[in-house]
Amino acid sequence: MFSLRKLFKSDPDPREARRPLWNAVVATARAPHWYAQGTVPDTLDGRFDMVSLVTALVLHRIDDEPAHGLAGVQLTELFVNDMDGQMRQIGFGDMVVGKQVGRMMSALGGRLGAYRATDGSDELRSALIRNLWRGQEPGKPGLAHVMTEVSALRAALSATPVADLIAADRLGGAGH
Repeated sequence: MFSLRKLFKSDPDPREARRPLWNAVVATARAPHWYAQGTVPDTLDGRFDMVSLVTALVLHRIDDEPAHGLAGVQLTELFVNDMDGQMRQIGFGDMVVGKQVGRMMSALGGRLGAYRATDGSDELRSALIRNLWRGQEPGKPGLAHVMTEVSALRAALSATPVADLIAADRLGGAGH
Protein backbone atom coordinates (compact mmCIF):
# COMPACT_ATOMS: atom_id res chain seq x y z
CA MET A 1 0.00 0.00 0.00
CA PHE A 2 2.80 2.40 0.86
CA SER A 3 4.44 1.99 -2.53
CA LEU A 4 1.17 2.76 -4.35
CA ARG A 5 0.67 5.92 -2.32
CA LYS A 6 4.22 6.97 -3.04
CA LEU A 7 3.74 6.20 -6.73
CA PHE A 8 0.69 8.45 -7.02
CA LYS A 9 1.84 11.15 -4.64
CA SER A 10 3.14 14.19 -6.47
CA ASP A 11 6.13 16.07 -5.18
CA PRO A 12 5.52 19.61 -4.03
CA ASP A 13 6.02 22.29 -6.66
CA PRO A 14 9.49 23.76 -5.96
CA ARG A 15 8.27 27.18 -7.12
CA GLU A 16 6.03 27.32 -4.08
CA ALA A 17 9.13 28.05 -1.99
CA ARG A 18 9.11 31.47 -3.73
CA ARG A 19 5.38 32.09 -3.14
CA PRO A 20 5.99 34.33 -0.08
CA LEU A 21 8.42 36.44 -2.11
CA TRP A 22 5.97 36.64 -5.02
CA ASN A 23 3.21 37.72 -2.63
CA ALA A 24 5.57 40.40 -1.26
CA VAL A 25 6.29 41.63 -4.81
CA VAL A 26 2.57 41.92 -5.55
CA ALA A 27 1.82 43.61 -2.21
CA THR A 28 4.62 46.12 -2.79
CA ALA A 29 3.39 46.83 -6.33
CA ARG A 30 -0.18 47.32 -5.12
CA ALA A 31 0.72 49.70 -2.30
CA PRO A 32 -1.67 52.66 -2.57
CA HIS A 33 1.10 55.29 -2.58
CA TRP A 34 2.16 54.34 -6.12
CA TYR A 35 -1.31 55.21 -7.39
CA ALA A 36 -2.19 58.10 -5.05
CA GLN A 37 1.03 60.09 -4.60
CA GLY A 38 2.76 58.54 -7.61
CA THR A 39 -0.23 58.97 -9.93
CA VAL A 40 0.39 55.63 -11.64
CA PRO A 41 -2.93 54.78 -13.32
CA ASP A 42 -4.91 52.40 -11.10
CA THR A 43 -5.94 50.22 -14.04
CA LEU A 44 -5.15 46.69 -15.17
CA ASP A 45 -2.29 48.07 -17.25
CA GLY A 46 -1.05 50.29 -14.43
CA ARG A 47 -1.07 47.42 -11.95
CA PHE A 48 0.69 45.15 -14.43
CA ASP A 49 3.33 47.84 -14.95
CA MET A 50 3.89 48.19 -11.21
CA VAL A 51 4.14 44.42 -10.70
CA SER A 52 6.63 44.33 -13.60
CA LEU A 53 8.65 47.16 -12.08
CA VAL A 54 8.91 45.57 -8.64
CA THR A 55 9.56 42.13 -10.16
CA ALA A 56 12.37 43.58 -12.27
CA LEU A 57 14.00 45.22 -9.25
CA VAL A 58 13.81 41.98 -7.26
CA LEU A 59 15.18 39.95 -10.17
CA HIS A 60 18.06 42.42 -10.56
CA ARG A 61 18.96 41.84 -6.91
CA ILE A 62 18.75 38.07 -7.26
CA ASP A 63 20.94 38.30 -10.38
CA ASP A 64 23.64 39.98 -8.27
CA GLU A 65 24.38 36.54 -6.82
CA PRO A 66 24.27 33.95 -9.62
CA ALA A 67 24.23 31.08 -7.12
CA HIS A 68 20.59 32.01 -6.45
CA GLY A 69 19.58 32.09 -10.12
CA LEU A 70 17.04 29.29 -9.71
CA ALA A 71 15.08 31.53 -7.32
CA GLY A 72 14.84 34.14 -10.09
CA VAL A 73 13.58 31.53 -12.53
CA GLN A 74 11.00 30.33 -10.01
CA LEU A 75 9.86 33.89 -9.32
CA THR A 76 9.48 34.52 -13.05
CA GLU A 77 7.45 31.33 -13.41
CA LEU A 78 5.14 32.52 -10.62
CA PHE A 79 4.79 35.82 -12.49
CA VAL A 80 3.71 33.89 -15.61
CA ASN A 81 1.30 31.66 -13.67
CA ASP A 82 -0.25 34.64 -11.91
CA MET A 83 -0.69 36.61 -15.14
CA ASP A 84 -2.21 33.54 -16.82
CA GLY A 85 -4.63 33.05 -13.93
CA GLN A 86 -5.57 36.73 -13.80
CA MET A 87 -6.41 36.78 -17.51
CA ARG A 88 -8.50 33.63 -17.25
CA GLN A 89 -10.31 35.07 -14.25
CA ILE A 90 -11.36 38.17 -16.18
CA GLY A 91 -12.61 36.04 -19.04
CA PHE A 92 -9.85 35.61 -21.62
CA GLY A 93 -10.07 32.30 -23.46
CA ASP A 94 -7.34 29.75 -24.08
CA MET A 95 -6.58 31.05 -27.56
CA VAL A 96 -5.89 34.56 -26.29
CA VAL A 97 -4.16 33.79 -22.99
CA GLY A 98 -1.03 32.25 -24.54
CA LYS A 99 -0.44 35.22 -26.82
CA GLN A 100 -1.06 37.70 -24.02
CA VAL A 101 1.28 35.88 -21.64
CA GLY A 102 3.92 35.96 -24.38
CA ARG A 103 3.45 39.72 -24.70
CA MET A 104 3.66 40.14 -20.93
CA MET A 105 6.90 38.15 -20.79
CA SER A 106 8.30 40.30 -23.58
CA ALA A 107 7.25 43.41 -21.66
CA LEU A 108 8.91 42.11 -18.49
CA GLY A 109 12.07 41.37 -20.46
CA GLY A 110 12.14 44.91 -21.81
CA ARG A 111 11.59 46.34 -18.36
CA LEU A 112 14.39 44.22 -16.92
CA GLY A 113 16.76 46.01 -19.26
CA ALA A 114 15.24 49.47 -18.91
CA TYR A 115 15.11 49.43 -15.12
CA ARG A 116 18.81 48.69 -14.78
CA ALA A 117 19.32 52.41 -15.38
CA THR A 118 20.87 54.33 -12.52
CA ASP A 119 18.55 55.88 -9.95
CA GLY A 120 17.83 59.50 -10.76
CA SER A 121 19.06 59.16 -14.34
CA ASP A 122 17.26 60.52 -17.39
CA GLU A 123 17.28 56.96 -18.75
CA LEU A 124 15.34 55.64 -15.73
CA ARG A 125 13.01 58.63 -15.81
CA SER A 126 12.23 57.97 -19.48
CA ALA A 127 11.68 54.27 -18.86
CA LEU A 128 9.27 54.98 -16.02
CA ILE A 129 7.30 57.50 -18.10
CA ARG A 130 7.19 55.14 -21.08
CA ASN A 131 6.07 52.14 -19.03
CA LEU A 132 4.03 53.43 -16.10
CA TRP A 133 2.30 56.31 -17.83
CA ARG A 134 2.39 54.95 -21.41
CA GLY A 135 4.55 57.85 -22.59
CA GLN A 136 2.36 60.61 -21.15
CA GLU A 137 4.52 62.57 -18.72
CA PRO A 138 2.82 62.76 -15.32
CA GLY A 139 2.88 65.75 -13.04
CA LYS A 140 6.23 66.46 -11.43
CA PRO A 141 5.14 65.44 -7.91
CA GLY A 142 3.94 62.02 -9.11
CA LEU A 143 7.09 61.32 -11.08
CA ALA A 144 9.28 62.55 -8.22
CA HIS A 145 7.43 60.26 -5.82
CA VAL A 146 7.89 57.21 -8.03
CA MET A 147 11.56 57.98 -8.68
CA THR A 148 12.18 58.41 -4.93
CA GLU A 149 10.33 55.21 -4.05
CA VAL A 150 12.09 53.18 -6.75
CA SER A 151 15.41 54.39 -5.38
CA ALA A 152 14.36 53.53 -1.80
CA LEU A 153 13.15 50.08 -2.84
CA ARG A 154 16.35 49.40 -4.78
CA ALA A 155 18.42 50.50 -1.75
CA ALA A 156 16.41 48.26 0.56
CA LEU A 157 16.83 45.32 -1.81
CA SER A 158 20.57 45.99 -2.13
CA ALA A 159 20.90 46.00 1.66
CA THR A 160 19.13 42.64 1.92
CA PRO A 161 21.25 39.52 1.48
CA VAL A 162 19.86 37.55 -1.47
CA ALA A 163 19.42 34.44 0.67
CA ASP A 164 17.19 36.48 3.01
CA LEU A 165 15.38 38.12 0.10
CA ILE A 166 14.41 34.87 -1.60
CA ALA A 167 12.97 33.62 1.71
CA ALA A 168 11.17 36.93 2.43
CA ASP A 169 7.46 37.43 2.81
CA ARG A 170 7.73 41.20 2.53
CA LEU A 171 10.04 43.72 0.90
CA GLY A 172 11.46 46.23 3.35
CA GLY A 173 12.41 49.84 3.08
CA ALA A 174 10.11 51.44 0.52
CA GLY A 175 6.52 52.43 0.63
CA HIS A 176 4.03 54.07 2.91
